[in-house]
Amino acid sequence: MRTWQEVEPTREAVREARAGIEYCYERGWTDGLPVVPPAEEFVEEFLAQVDRDPEEVLIAQPHLGRKCTVRLAAANAVMAGCRPEYFPVVLAALEGLERTAGSRGLLQSTSGQAVLVVVNGPVRQELGFNGADNVFSPGDRANATVGRAIRLVILNALGIRPHVFDQSTQGTPAKYSFCIAENEEESPWEPLHVERGFGREESTVTVVLARGTMPVEQRDSKQPEHILLNIADSMSYAGAYFPWPRGHGSIVVMGPEHAQMIAQAGWSKHQVRAFLWEHFGRRAGELRRLAKEGGLDPQLPDEAFVRFAPTPEAITLVIAGARNAGVSTVCPTFAWQSVTIPIRRRS
Repeated sequence: MRTWQEVEPTREAVREARAGIEYCYERGWTDGLPVVPPAEEFVEEFLAQVDRDPEEVLIAQPHLGRKCTVRLAAANAVMAGCRPEYFPVVLAALEGLERTAGSRGLLQSTSGQAVLVVVNGPVRQELGFNGADNVFSPGDRANATVGRAIRLVILNALGIRPHVFDQSTQGTPAKYSFCIAENEEESPWEPLHVERGFGREESTVTVVLARGTMPVEQRDSKQPEHILLNIADSMSYAGAYFPWPRGHGSIVVMGPEHAQMIAQAGWSKHQVRAFLWEHFGRRAGELRRLAKEGGLDPQLPDEAFVRFAPTPEAITLVIAGARNAGVSTVCPTFAWQSVTIPIRRRS
């Protein structure tokens, strides 16, 4: 990993840096926070981290006539404050986002979706990604800047900006940056990327759209059913339900304490996902009481259970956080398609 010489900058250098930051504001390149001016020499440092043609198109938004090349991605990663060695992670996340083409239109939706990036494998520790205490919080450069780089690409390269093509009725702070690592060391089950066919020694990112985070408290019971029913109830809150022909999904970021209690009782990850799916929904009568019966068969009895997700695979299960309390998190989403991509660094 590159180390930087610790030399206090001169006053003139600080003034020039401030002028560069203000220049970026004037050009409309920021997310509201200051960015690092993307000088060509900085961009070249990032491009040197990968074996990729700088003009290769990574992701396109054809209906807007916009696209992002490797070089443009590097410029946005510089602006986000990434270190050069983070750039392969940014590229993998953008490749994953490109493969969610069926749901990526939701980036412009009134529903206000953000891009969640989950990092797995050895790269987590090599680059300092956080998957333990305070996960989802600011404070870790790798998490903060990689997630922010994805957001800046959406703004600057794809042109999906607030007040123009991003029509969110209400957005989410997760749009600034939404990147976590899985706490593989304290998970009782195989990591997300291994579950999806990658080797434990490989590093990957998983990309999925989500609407934000909802904490789930259950500190009073060690029974797997109690823990999982609390999580499933949070996945199924009425405000998140929208009659949607493709069905809903959910990302469950389970705290290590919850996961270990459940695993110690003999439950597999597959059983956990199946249980959550069975209880992810509401009774028809409740939906009618809440005036959310759109799409329901009028003949369906009130006691019939309406599952919100079409399949257990619509639930992405990740283990992250500290093992110090019975706390988990649910990230609601309409677009349950998630994609896992290997991180390719220069050989």
